[in-house]
Amino acid sequence: MDIAQQVPQHPRVRDVLADQCQRLFFEYLESFDDNEKKTMIDELCQPQRSTVLINYRHLSNFNDRLARVIQDEYYRLLPALSRGLKQFFREHLPKIEMEAEKLERFKRTVLSDKELYVAFSDVQMRYKLRNLNTSKMGMLIRTTGQVIRTYPVHPELISATFICSDCQMVCPDVEQQFRFTQPLMCRNPVCNNRVHFALDLTRSRFVDFQKVRIQESQSELPHGNIPRCLDIIMRNECVEQAKPGDRCDFIGTLIVLPDVSQLSMPGVRSESAQRSHGSDDKGYNAEGVRGLKALGVRDLTYHLAFLACHITPAEQTNVDTLLSSDSKKKRIETMMSDKNLFANIRTSLFPTIYGNDEIKSGILLMLFGGVPKRTMEKTTLRGDINICIVGDPSTAKSQFLKQVSEFSPRAVYTSGKASTAAGLTAAVVKDEESSEFVIEAGALMLADNGICCIDEFDKMDPKDQVAIHEAMEQQTISITKAGIKATLNARTSILAAANPIAGRYDKSRSLRHNVNMSAPIMSRFDLFFIVIDECNDVTDYNIAERIIDLHTSGTRCSVPSLVTVYTFNEIRDYITYAKAAVQPKLTPAAKEHIITLYKQLRLRETSSASNGRVSSSSTPITVRQLESLIRLSEAIAKMYCQEDIDIQHVQEGYRLLSKAIIHVDQPDIDLNEYNRPTNTATAPVAEEAMEEDIQETTTKDDTKISLDEYKRLTNMMVYQLRRMDEEQEAESQANGTNIVMPGVKRRILINWVLEQLADEINSLDELARKKATLDKIIDRLVHVDEILIQLDKRTVSQFGMTTEAKDGTNAEEEDEDEDPEGNNLYLIVHPNYVADDQ
Repeated sequence: MDIAQQVPQHPRVRDVLADQCQRLFFEYLESFDDNEKKTMIDELCQPQRSTVLINYRHLSNFNDRLARVIQDEYYRLLPALSRGLKQFFREHLPKIEMEAEKLERFKRTVLSDKELYVAFSDVQMRYKLRNLNTSKMGMLIRTTGQVIRTYPVHPELISATFICSDCQMVCPDVEQQFRFTQPLMCRNPVCNNRVHFALDLTRSRFVDFQKVRIQESQSELPHGNIPRCLDIIMRNECVEQAKPGDRCDFIGTLIVLPDVSQLSMPGVRSESAQRSHGSDDKGYNAEGVRGLKALGVRDLTYHLAFLACHITPAEQTNVDTLLSSDSKKKRIETMMSDKNLFANIRTSLFPTIYGNDEIKSGILLMLFGGVPKRTMEKTTLRGDINICIVGDPSTAKSQFLKQVSEFSPRAVYTSGKASTAAGLTAAVVKDEESSEFVIEAGALMLADNGICCIDEFDKMDPKDQVAIHEAMEQQTISITKAGIKATLNARTSILAAANPIAGRYDKSRSLRHNVNMSAPIMSRFDLFFIVIDECNDVTDYNIAERIIDLHTSGTRCSVPSLVTVYTFNEIRDYITYAKAAVQPKLTPAAKEHIITLYKQLRLRETSSASNGRVSSSSTPITVRQLESLIRLSEAIAKMYCQEDIDIQHVQEGYRLLSKAIIHVDQPDIDLNEYNRPTNTATAPVAEEAMEEDIQETTTKDDTKISLDEYKRLTNMMVYQLRRMDEEQEAESQANGTNIVMPGVKRRILINWVLEQLADEINSLDELARKKATLDKIIDRLVHVDEILIQLDKRTVSQFGMTTEAKDGTNAEEEDEDEDPEGNNLYLIVHPNYVADDQ
């Protein structure tokens, strides 16, 4: 017989309200029909199930007073509800018509071994994360947030059984509340043990425990405020239901926990007195007060946490919800029958931005997206479309990104300058309390199944750009840090905006020379849009009118140019329906057409390179452009809610892809941009006559040449200069002497080029024009492009030369004084210049 039972015990205080709610909840469970009772028994027979989910609205219809009391005193009544559930099964189990074997197993495994819990769903009382305070403690409420950090699942001790180390007395059912709690004293009246207890693991109860951290969403965040975070505590079936980046509804109650992490911070630990170096008991004074018991409640800080009993994904409009509403269903059918659907949605989505129809079309197709696929080798082919906008300042690049981030239900806006690799992908951080390493989601994980808008993409560090290679193509993030090896999902579309290197886009150079991006990053973008701020009377007038209307009117409805066909909610519902209900597939005719168009793109680039011309494509045409064409065709078919991808869908996607990948028209080179001053007073009479002939022939429009011709002649001269330098160096090494004069004379170089172009020259006039053109090209290469370096006599004098060489140089200097055109000056190639691949 237990000795502790012989000692007179004080009667426990009965909670009258809890007993009444237990009885009323028992009556509510009795109102269930046999099928609902059988369903509950089948669920609880599963090893991992111990919670019964109750619909709060159904409970409110049965007994409104009971529902209100549970909502106000949920944390207090939770044990009573669990007791009522167990009492219901004990009394009504024999009355349920089921198999005897199943009932016996339920009685053996559930009623005797399991601890049953009650959870509620469909709770109407919702609070924002910012509005949660101590007045909501203990109430049954619902809050919504985005999961930014998850902790590992570990067992939690909820009811402990201790054994006294002195007398071996058993102390059962010691309740644990979020920290390890021992009995205050031994139950044996003759034992005075208050410290030495051993935990009996076999008779103690454990549950699965996980903690996640949520953050309020951008739509609920007031302007200028920092997002608030809250720790969510999950038990039993709730664990592993929320992943980083998910936006979930949490139903439960607000509780207060001791903030143990603050005790380990420097400066928080209390000390009994200042250290006294003159005292004999130095150790006692230096030790201070340690431990929670000695610290006292006054110095212990607390923090709010949310104890969740049920977790569901945040309210996202699905197909069933859309079709259940007659008005929304009719509106979707009206939009599907719209013949001008593409233009109307495009205009309604960006009403405040004038022009840029191609960019609007690309972003709209990105919102619809393609069809993700999985091959037999378990390789995932992404269906999301990545877009990059490159252009001059004040061309509405950031406006596009802001508009998309506000419109899309799951979008993250970030800046490349202030983002790191860990901030974009995922970070491994140390927990404050347990000192364990946990994964904290970055921007790409938070935008899973959404859009990640990255502004100032070119300002990112190259090391940080490399981190998103895997996320842009494989749509996963691999982490191997601090003993954690994980592969996380990042199924997101990337909408990036970048500025050119020189501030404004240089149309005479290719895209890869205008943007500070690596080739692998550029190849992962499906569409590149180039926006140039050019002067146009009609465009400038319309843009100015649109901006003035925005500044002078209070609402969009008062401006005729801003009145749209569809609202944002209608477009959002239509995109949700099209993405969920339509999965288009390629027809045989569309497959053949895609192959033909891809061959045309490849041949166009190959022919440009073989002819010595600069390729007009902004990016090299590879297999990724073929996949981009397929994704664009699928997105267009989705937009029209068609199951088959036709040739017209492929042609529209090819048109958009051609607009994006084809380079901006490169202008001709103006050779008169730099005019080298010459002194014609000392020129010979014969050369004056030649100059007059050249002036007469160049009065025509011969001061401009095409960029391809300019690059061709430049490459010829650079090749000849470097070849002749190598020949001179080899000759000097063979003779055992040093090079006297570096480079090649200007007139020698011009004569060599004219010899190479002899087949293109048919008359003396053409010869004079070509010579004048080469003079201007060399001047531009020296003074504008700085590809060539022109050495004068001062520079030459710095080279070490022999006496004979100095005499020869003095003679050449005299010739140079008599040569105002500089034909005897020496030209060398700039050592840092890298010639084009062509």
